[in-house]
Amino acid sequence: MDETRLRGELREAALAHRPDRARMLARVERGMAAPPSARARLPRRARPPRRRWTVAVAVAVAVAGVLGLGGLAVTTLQDRPAPPAGVAAVPGPAARAAGTVDAGSNRWWAQSDLAVTTDAEVAGLTVEVRIALTGGIASTGHWQTRPAEDFTVAVAEEAGALVYRWTLKEGRAVPPGPHTFAAQYNHAEGTRDASGDAYTVVLTARDGGRTTLSGGFG
Repeated sequence: MDETRLRGELREAALAHRPDRARMLARVERGMAAPPSARARLPRRARPPRRRWTVAVAVAVAVAGVLGLGGLAVTTLQDRPAPPAGVAAVPGPAARAAGTVDAGSNRWWAQSDLAVTTDAEVAGLTVEVRIALTGGIASTGHWQTRPAEDFTVAVAEEAGALVYRWTLKEGRAVPPGPHTFAAQYNHAEGTRDASGDAYTVVLTARDGGRTTLSGGFG
């Protein structure tokens, strides 16, 4: 038989073939009905090796999930309502202050008086008088109308000024009324210009309210 004829007959046989579906279904049913031990003996197709790109995809998915959660957390924090406005600060004690150069000052010596008037008792008080170092400035003393044992007093040169500082001791109080704090010092001969001098007063009420006063002696 020549090759051309053989190929023709094989092609005709292939076209004429019809698979027996009933037999195929029967074989499948018999396989499903077989006990597990019998199915275990059936040959299994080898599982193809896991490719590296599968691991890479899993890592990428995990990273994407973490980033997504992070963005959600930030958005949640940003979308939270703002906290309620804080309670207004407690008003400080009503008080007034005025600085003057004492009339008894002369060509070599001077006294700067600070008058502080409080309308109510204060539980905290700090008084600061700054005398500009205009030449020959040297402290000669200080005093106050309140008891000396109620205050801690310090005198020192700071940032171009001779500073007198009175601080009310803890547990003491200053009653309502006028109070005077005086700083005494020598200076270069002549009429001294006090326009560079200044004062600051900080008063604290028992409820924590605070008042700050400031001004000059010019």
